[in-house]
Amino acid sequence: MVPFAPPEGAEEPQPEPEAEPSSCPPPPPPPAAAAAGLMEISGGGGGGGGGSGSSSSPGGELNGIRVVDEPMEEGEPYSYEDEGVVKEIPITHHVKEGCEKADPAQFELLKVLGQGSFGKVFLVRKIFGPDAGQLYAMKVLKKASLKVRDRVRTKMERDILVEVNHPFIVKLHYAFQTEGKLYLILDFLRGGDVFTRLSKEVMFTEEDVKFYLAELALALDHLHSLGIVYRDLKPENILLDEAGHIKLTDFGLSKESVDQEKKAYSFCGTVEYMAPEVVNRRGHNQSADWWSFGVLMFEMLTGTLPFQGKDRNETMNMILKEVLFEKLKVKASLDAPQYFSLRSGPDGVEEIKRHPFFSTIDWNKLYRREILPPFKPASGRPEDTFCFDPEFTAKTPKDSPGVPPSANAHQLFKGFSFVATTAIEDHKISPLNNILPIVQQLHGNSALFTDAYELKEDIGVGSYSVCKRCIHMASSMEFAVKIIDKSKRDPSEEIEILMRYGQHPNIITLKDVYDDGKYIYLVTELMKGGELLDRILRQKYFSEREASAVLFTITKTVDYLHCQGVVHRDLKPSNILYMDDSNNADSIRICDFGFAKQLRGENGLLLTPCYTANFVAPEVLMRQGYDAACDIWSLGVLLYTMLAGYTPFANGPNDTPEEILLRIGSGNFSLSGGNWDTVSDAAKDLLSHMLHVDPHQRYTAEQVLKHSWIACRDQLPHYQLNRQDAPHLVKGAMAATYSALNNKTFQPVLEPVAASSLAQRRSMKKLTSTDL
Repeated sequence: MVPFAPPEGAEEPQPEPEAEPSSCPPPPPPPAAAAAGLMEISGGGGGGGGGSGSSSSPGGELNGIRVVDEPMEEGEPYSYEDEGVVKEIPITHHVKEGCEKADPAQFELLKVLGQGSFGKVFLVRKIFGPDAGQLYAMKVLKKASLKVRDRVRTKMERDILVEVNHPFIVKLHYAFQTEGKLYLILDFLRGGDVFTRLSKEVMFTEEDVKFYLAELALALDHLHSLGIVYRDLKPENILLDEAGHIKLTDFGLSKESVDQEKKAYSFCGTVEYMAPEVVNRRGHNQSADWWSFGVLMFEMLTGTLPFQGKDRNETMNMILKEVLFEKLKVKASLDAPQYFSLRSGPDGVEEIKRHPFFSTIDWNKLYRREILPPFKPASGRPEDTFCFDPEFTAKTPKDSPGVPPSANAHQLFKGFSFVATTAIEDHKISPLNNILPIVQQLHGNSALFTDAYELKEDIGVGSYSVCKRCIHMASSMEFAVKIIDKSKRDPSEEIEILMRYGQHPNIITLKDVYDDGKYIYLVTELMKGGELLDRILRQKYFSEREASAVLFTITKTVDYLHCQGVVHRDLKPSNILYMDDSNNADSIRICDFGFAKQLRGENGLLLTPCYTANFVAPEVLMRQGYDAACDIWSLGVLLYTMLAGYTPFANGPNDTPEEILLRIGSGNFSLSGGNWDTVSDAAKDLLSHMLHVDPHQRYTAEQVLKHSWIACRDQLPHYQLNRQDAPHLVKGAMAATYSALNNKTFQPVLEPVAASSLAQRRSMKKLTSTDL
């Protein structure tokens, strides 16, 4: 293994071939301080380059910063325009025999997936040929906007994609051109990119990282075996298919015909992921990809980048000089930090496979895609784009003819057209599903909610849904319907959980599902008894025995869910309702599984911060991972409110946000005074374990059920606990807590990826690939 450190010494860089003419100014000479070979980039800083000098990789990939200052290297095919002479770029690949050629008219534009200075990426449906109905991503490049070098890279990307066939690399199905544009027809990968998921999850579990990096290692090894250096490894270029497996994409900066002895001297890639030998331009080979692999591993484990300065120069200095290990103060095992001190040597991926961090991976099963991914992207209709930026998907898809760059433009890309044999042989076309599969099974393709039900008044309104009372017209029976806006939330997880576990007597039953394309309709039982909190506040007196019976019923249901690997994550009183007015604990139903998740494993952590006012665990406030313990915290808050008559962390509407947040974050609550003077010690003991600030020391649902206050509830006293004369004070305390959480600006030590300056620059589209 080779030490993971920048090269030392100040030897002169190897001579570089003369660069082709460029409209952009050449980089200035390196400053004296950059004795290690630091190359200062013109136009540096956080902006990422704009105007005519700013570009994406061919096709306008938007989500990362790439800089390119690349001399033409030995053996690199290229063409240039000199004094008006247009020279052809030769390509050795040709259309395969027996395959049908494609053209733009064979594809229906559905949505815009991305856009850059060179063109757009569309979601399209094939409307002719044996693969009619198949969804693809169509990358459309405007020839007139491509510099000569970008044209070379576009054809290089096309050639690499034709040559590569690997389960973890995106597949090229068609390539064709018109007078003004180039077209690459690729896999449509519904899961979006890893950066999007990483931004939402703050950081991944170590098992997540191990799985994604193992698949990525196999993809890189395949490229390296073909003599290809990838050179632009970053989360935005790693996409997820509908099953959750990775696909490496965007080969615009890749370099062919490189081995361990031969080096490339290009200064290209995304600065924060560049290897030291790329930064100092002393020559690099496949080993540079393994450096980027390590940077990516660091980012996925911690949610931050290891090398990130206030501008590009500082970032590059950090890459050349920074000691990395001290930064890795995260939850990762001892094996994970060790990896950062190593980089693959001549044995390539075999050294990666032997590393202890990957010791649990079955590489043969992994290659055959037989290992279940840790995350399956949201699914709905085949053309749904939940995981893509709505800034683009909301646009009307248009593909204009495009202006040719010259009279000989078509000849510039001679041999560009390509049709994959598998485009005809491998596709098994199934009927298009414009609605959720479960809805199709229930009602076919044409049934509408309004054909069977009559809508009545609102029951509740949320940020992405509304709940209404409805009448089944055929039977005149009353139900509730939750109407979910599909553009705001994917309800697939909620539907799956209700279908799977809704037969439990204390979980709301899903009766029917409809999908009209814009909204999902979940028809459920109508909870005529109202919310649990309203019921408690209406009662003048409430005994410990009654509180224990209520908690027993709810905890028993939560224990059932947890044993099935499901966490609710939103167990506030408004989501716990009575089926009827009997006041019987058996009529309690747990409702609204909109935030519920099915755990990925015994130690899987849910990392998306979701909370509701008082019913939030302190580790969520700290934006750290939390698991099923957060449900127990919420039940502890509920128990406290039932016994005390007020919430534990906000006593009234006049509490300041700082006071509320301090109590929540520290687990500071009172068990003395008022009702607490008569509440049993067993109840207080149970509460202290359910509201423990450390989730690892907090009781599980099973432990709650075994506690004497629950197990021996028949022996609890009947005497009545006092209720507040003004229930609005409790609701005011709730409102104060909501306000405190909504207005609080968190400053966690370990920030989410989306909070980093790199992510902010990416989101402003200023950190796209830049040709300098």
